[in-house]
Amino acid sequence: MRIDRQLLTMAGYGFVSGLPLPLSGFTFRLWLADSGATLALVGATAWIGLAYSLKFLWAPLLDQQPPLRPLRRFGRRRGWLLLVQPALGLAAVLLAASDPRVAPLAAFAAAAGVALLSATQDIAIDAWRIEIFPQRRQGVALAAYVWGYRVALLVSMSGVVAASALIGWHRAVLAVALLIAAGALVTLAAAREDSKVGSPAADPAAPGFRHAVIDPIRTFLARPSALLVLTFVALFKLGEAMAGIMTAPFYRHLRFDTAAIAATGPFSLAATLAGITLGGWLVARIGVGRALLWAGSAQTVAMAMYVLLSLTPGQHTVLYSTVSVEAFAQGLADAAFLTFLSALCARQFAATQYALLSSVPQLAIHTIGGVSGLMAASLGWTVFYAVCMAGALPGMGLMVLLLRRRDQPTAT
Repeated sequence: MRIDRQLLTMAGYGFVSGLPLPLSGFTFRLWLADSGATLALVGATAWIGLAYSLKFLWAPLLDQQPPLRPLRRFGRRRGWLLLVQPALGLAAVLLAASDPRVAPLAAFAAAAGVALLSATQDIAIDAWRIEIFPQRRQGVALAAYVWGYRVALLVSMSGVVAASALIGWHRAVLAVALLIAAGALVTLAAAREDSKVGSPAADPAAPGFRHAVIDPIRTFLARPSALLVLTFVALFKLGEAMAGIMTAPFYRHLRFDTAAIAATGPFSLAATLAGITLGGWLVARIGVGRALLWAGSAQTVAMAMYVLLSLTPGQHTVLYSTVSVEAFAQGLADAAFLTFLSALCARQFAATQYALLSSVPQLAIHTIGGVSGLMAASLGWTVFYAVCMAGALPGMGLMVLLLRRRDQPTAT
């Protein structure tokens, strides 16, 4: 059987994209919790992820400006990646060398650097995917990316947590930092995209800033119910994200040790991949709008498992069941949600519009989600997760309204 090199590259890009996220998210929060940080401080790490929310601000730069001259021969997207990826690896090394117990601000700064450079890497990878793969193969390319991404999350979350018990946090994070730095090897193996795509020099009529920034936004906002769509995108994953931000200290509060938390990784990976597969099938069968409705309902119901877990501290069976159910629902939702976002993009502005749309839910998560630590401390864990369930309902209501207006894109 012939191996599709581009799909392998896409899976490799998914892997190097997934590695940095936990280093400024779950893994970093667990490191903070082990260092004795307060719940408010742990919750504030949500603001580190604002880089993923605001990446649309500098996405036009990567669309319109060529990389440094020595890197231009690799193409626009690969050239930018070869500039960003070594810097990302260095930021991860600095995080590994930090000590949250002694100097938490320095650790926060390093984690913020990882998030900023990781978000920039994501912009270039998304643009490369859009330019390399024809429209009919975007779905399979995205699937390959998600599989690589989820394997990376297993390595960067459960792998680091398990390794930290044996070799300490610094060495465990350093091992992931070296893997992140190796992302440049994936870029060197990737095909060179058409250098004329997205290049102002190739289009003399392209009016600079207006073409790069204003036109993508204006074109999107001209569609019917654009503001309603944006509000839905912002709220769809808010409840689930608020719940996820506090899982690290939540597990510690329930007296689960490092080995038990690390053991959740395989359950999470298997359930997520199953959810993604079923989600893709649902999109093909019933359309992306109705698939989102089913996925969102499953995502909301799955959060009830956190409420159950809060009432059964120390029960490993409930922990693994909670992780599996939540991961399955999240995979189901991701398959439908990412397809929804891709279908909203005009092809001539795909990179900038996709960066904008994928930033919107992150903006809500990393602003409102930043107070999740204060909420958990004041409400208690059981009430907090009940509130997170309720937080998912507005997005579901908007999805029903969009379905009634028949304005959602359909799967092709």
